Amino acid sequence: MLVLLLVAFVSGLLTIFAPCIWPILPIVLSSSTGGKQKPLGITIGILTSFSVFTLSLSYLVRAFGFDPNGLRLLAVLVIGFFGLTLIIPSLGAILEGAASRLSGRLGSSFGKGEGFVGALATGFALGIVWSPCAGPILATIAALSATRAVNSQIILVTLMYMLGTGIPLFIFASTGSRVLTKSRVLSPYTHSIQRALGIIMIITALLIYTNYDKVIQAKLLDLFPSYSNFLYKLEQSNQVQEQLSRISGRPSFLPDRGKAPEFLGISQWLNSPTLSIQSLKGKVVLVDFWTYTCINCIRTLPFVTGWYEKYKDQGLVVVGVHTPEFEFEKKTENVQNAIKMFGINYPVAQDNSYSTWNNFNNIYWPAKYLIDKDGRLRYSHFGEGKYEETEMAIQSLLAETGLSMQSGMLTISEETPRIRLTPETYLGHTRMSGFASRERAILGVQDYTLPASIAENNFAYEGEWSFAPEYSESVQNSSLEINFFANKVFLVITPKSPADKVTISLDGVPVDENISGKDVKDGQIIFDTSRLYELIDLRGIPGRHLLRLDFDAEGTQIFAFTFG
Repeated sequence: MLVLLLVAFVSGLLTIFAPCIWPILPIVLSSSTGGKQKPLGITIGILTSFSVFTLSLSYLVRAFGFDPNGLRLLAVLVIGFFGLTLIIPSLGAILEGAASRLSGRLGSSFGKGEGFVGALATGFALGIVWSPCAGPILATIAALSATRAVNSQIILVTLMYMLGTGIPLFIFASTGSRVLTKSRVLSPYTHSIQRALGIIMIITALLIYTNYDKVIQAKLLDLFPSYSNFLYKLEQSNQVQEQLSRISGRPSFLPDRGKAPEFLGISQWLNSPTLSIQSLKGKVVLVDFWTYTCINCIRTLPFVTGWYEKYKDQGLVVVGVHTPEFEFEKKTENVQNAIKMFGINYPVAQDNSYSTWNNFNNIYWPAKYLIDKDGRLRYSHFGEGKYEETEMAIQSLLAETGLSMQSGMLTISEETPRIRLTPETYLGHTRMSGFASRERAILGVQDYTLPASIAENNFAYEGEWSFAPEYSESVQNSSLEINFFANKVFLVITPKSPADKVTISLDGVPVDENISGKDVKDGQIIFDTSRLYELIDLRGIPGRHLLRLDFDAEGTQIFAFTFG
């Protein structure tokens, strides 16, 4: 619980940097000027009303049957009215006098000429309509409140979040008020600034009334996605998720998903005798579905092999289920070459018939499944990324075996692209898309010509080519051009022989060693076997380019482009 409270406090502290709070900051600033107690008043008002109404609104609606939109309308009116008091000083003086008399009758020192009550009311109204950028912690608070399942623990988490939010909010209000009132440069324009801030308050009230403030928040989040990414990374640690699950009564971070599926229809076991889920009971098993020409799989392999080497003595077994995408990937010799190339020392099962793939109901390359010591499925992840989460899941399941284990995470650089690249481009007739030659693609042999220009992410053939369902094969004077955006370009190729000759040009110029991929030398691909070849490496400077391949030999089969 302590970790969750600490993370909730830190998340609250970071709220001041969130795009979702930016639309209300002008109101906070305008309501903080003109009185020493105003910054405190508006801060307490926001924190109090947000906490109270977030936790209790569903209870109040059920008890009294009122429309919660009425509260929102009231908040809009309050914000608009206080904006009007900044524009019309006499109206503000009347309000301050009434607030002073009220606090005098209540025997309070707050509000006597210091503006506390007015700022408190504005803050209270803001707290009703403000919606912070919600990460997993706030989402859990909102879900439990909406289902009327609030408990003492979730109240404590909310208070810690609000405490974290309140500190930078109060500093912002106090500092802004001091700058506006004490600055020699700004002090002559104090009344004009207050009127401008009053206008901003009224405009903001109108935006809230029309719900356009949410549109602005969404656009700001799109412009600054790094905040959301950081917030989720902070709040989605396994410890936080486990504690949120316990508080909310949700299943664990590693729920029991039932008996793990068995390995079926394996044509060949490599690096190991025949294995079964039943025979591996007592161990933690990581099942990794992969295929050796899949670039997404290749980028995950350093992590999978690293986990195996790190935890194999603590009870982790990794089984790489090799389910082929292309026909040539079914050859055991090709898979063995890939195992050697990627330094894989754990068992690999050739699932050529897709029997194990189907038994797991899997649909992705790569896909990872974690099975606990009792043979129960506990975790899955599809695609790249979430390496830290997966490793923490491995550690958690190993801890359940009662054995000591290594702590800490693997320190491996992640190569998953963070920008939008040209998508995977299949060159076989069955899955072909983006084909731009003047002629229609047909099965069998045909001559093709290039168009005047090739659209983004499209490709075209020139010369004589033979189309098969899975691949295209060079015939006579065969060339290919593709318009791509990426840093690296890969192509799955089956050469007729290592002597096949393919020359590469980029933007009309033969490639040199500065932009050649690791499988290219002197502008030509160096062939060995059927696999994924790296053709272009722009050394970390992605861009849009036109790649051309000229095939000097017949019988070179090309299957799919991928990009990194």
